[in-house]
Amino acid sequence: MPFVPHTESDISTMLSRVGVAALGELFDEIPAGLRIKGLEGIGPALSEAEITQLMQMRARHDGEPLCFIGAGAYDHYVPAAVWDIATRGEFYSAYTPYQAEASQGTLQVIYEFQTMLASLTGLEVSNASLYDGATAFAEACLMAVRANRKNRSRNILVPRTLSPAYREVARVMLKGQRIELVELPMRDGISDLKTLDNLSAGDFAAVAIQNPNFLGSLDHVDVLTDWAHSGGALVIGVANPMALALLKPPGQWGAAGADIACGEGQPMGIPMSSGGPYFGFLVCRQAVIRQMPGRIVGRTVDLEGKPGFTLTLQAREQHIRRSRATSNICTNQGLVATAATIYMSLLGAPGLRSVATSCNANTSALVEALIALPGVTRSFAAPFFHEAVLAFDRPVAGVLDALSSNGILGGYDLSADYPELGNALLVCATEMRSAADISAYADTAREILGAAA
Repeated sequence: MPFVPHTESDISTMLSRVGVAALGELFDEIPAGLRIKGLEGIGPALSEAEITQLMQMRARHDGEPLCFIGAGAYDHYVPAAVWDIATRGEFYSAYTPYQAEASQGTLQVIYEFQTMLASLTGLEVSNASLYDGATAFAEACLMAVRANRKNRSRNILVPRTLSPAYREVARVMLKGQRIELVELPMRDGISDLKTLDNLSAGDFAAVAIQNPNFLGSLDHVDVLTDWAHSGGALVIGVANPMALALLKPPGQWGAAGADIACGEGQPMGIPMSSGGPYFGFLVCRQAVIRQMPGRIVGRTVDLEGKPGFTLTLQAREQHIRRSRATSNICTNQGLVATAATIYMSLLGAPGLRSVATSCNANTSALVEALIALPGVTRSFAAPFFHEAVLAFDRPVAGVLDALSSNGILGGYDLSADYPELGNALLVCATEMRSAADISAYADTAREILGAAA
């Protein structure tokens, strides 16, 4: 909220009207042990003008570095029209459209969003978005356990190459439901298929497959999907929606396709914004739609035969049933999903393919430029999309610090999440990086590595 209209006089009048002496009395039902006494590090209140000056000063400190970091948040170009339209009042302030007769515009936007996501993933039904990619994956796991009638397993087979953040969030969200994530080892940056010889798909409610995976590599999606289905496990496909403009969609993996697809929607017109807000997408086959969390908008006709849109399959009360609810997703990230709908509408299929192709080409050029330097090699031989892992002959933290001092965000240090990879760096180059940017990275890295040697 950029503007708070209540003056001290307004607040005093309100408190007097409701019969309390201070604002704190309005929250006396909160136990004292759960209240904080103050916010450490937060200084005294500032005026609007002072706050604006402070934030502008801090933004200038960040500078405008060249970004070669991916790892789940990507520096794509966002056409000016996207947020100019999304922040119009009819979108910006729209609430959850429970009252269909007053919410046709919002409902239609959501319906178009669902249609686009279903088309991208090759599946049949999408919901109206979730909080982010990590929670979308956790919800997909819960959904798979509820929907799988062939076995009663509460285990999900998850590749080690799945995003560490997704795995961590899912473990927290699934722990209370006694659902366990079983890790599938990796080999050469992708799932180790030999491990499947010692496993039975029937022991799992679902098998998760991320493609491209967190390390940027393209996995054995067809083999893994068919193996899972052979034992009665469902398949959860985790995908970068931008990559789906070029790659086979989850709905076409293997003989029957994935049953559920999810992921992070940030690449679709959402700026990185220091980590959010983003939105998660969740799509599935018609057969498991009854277990899908969140809202679903359907298209219908009225008594006069005119087309219209309305929430369908789930009653409003479904979202407040606590532990018995399919989910508690409600208004959630509707605004950013609206921006993504506008972005996809503006670019269309040819535009998305063009962006994805540029990303792939730029990352390939970046990798070739960096492995030409002494002490830098590719970690994996597997094909990649727009991220790749490079191995250095020294810890990458120092290299990244030196690059940052030269205005370059050089990538994501994998040493904490994947210590077995040694001195490994995940690099990414989207369509925003030019040939000059890539040359600047390579030249600066050459000087840093040479000086260190």
